[in-house]
Amino acid sequence: MAEYSVLMEKEGRIHIIELIDEAKKHKGLGVINSAALLSGFSEGDEVLIGQKYLTIMPARLPELVSGMARKAQTISAKDAGFFITKLGIGVGDTVLEAGLGSGGLSLHLANVMGNSGHLVTAEPREDHSSTGLVNLKRASICFNEFPKHTHLHGMVEDVVPDLEFDAMIFDMPVHNKAISACASYLKFGGRIACYCPTTSQLENCWKACEKMGLKVEWAGELMERQWGLTAKGGMRPVNGPFGHTAFLLIAQKT
Repeated sequence: MAEYSVLMEKEGRIHIIELIDEAKKHKGLGVINSAALLSGFSEGDEVLIGQKYLTIMPARLPELVSGMARKAQTISAKDAGFFITKLGIGVGDTVLEAGLGSGGLSLHLANVMGNSGHLVTAEPREDHSSTGLVNLKRASICFNEFPKHTHLHGMVEDVVPDLEFDAMIFDMPVHNKAISACASYLKFGGRIACYCPTTSQLENCWKACEKMGLKVEWAGELMERQWGLTAKGGMRPVNGPFGHTAFLLIAQKT
């Protein structure tokens, strides 16, 4: 089984390195034999690679998310945490996620589902899922516990398995067909979450959920604003835009 090491630059950039006993190019670090270079080092140690000093960090969720391979836009930590809390996702649950994308949300889900959980992902684009599956493979090795994972290629409405789900999360251009096809597989009391870049998508999700007999519990957006220290003391908001990402909707089967 592959092993990974998490390296952090002084500026905070994270590199996730597979330990391989051969010279291989790593983006931002050059060509290195990672197994030989990091042999004998442990978490907290500092190692020199080229002209960079890097610290070996624990392979926990924040580091795996920060250093993840990326293709499609990922769901942010603030939205992922909201989904997990509002849907009540935890150990032993069976969860459907469509689409997988780069797997950013999947990492958050897998981190709370434990060995007894079952994460089912669906993605029609192989160029996206290939990246997401790499990130999930890393997490399966680095996390202390990891759920059973089933990946399905295709639109979720065409490939949804005959299972009972505790929760479903949809992140796709058009949600209506997915909601209509999947709602019957949701357990009584289970919840669906939709991630919608536009307000028109949010409205369509609301109507599709109601059409399937689901009760919309919450719809809206989460705003994030970072603060920092000022040069003369005190704190103020960091210059930049508010952290809007998408519009979210939560609906329950009652």
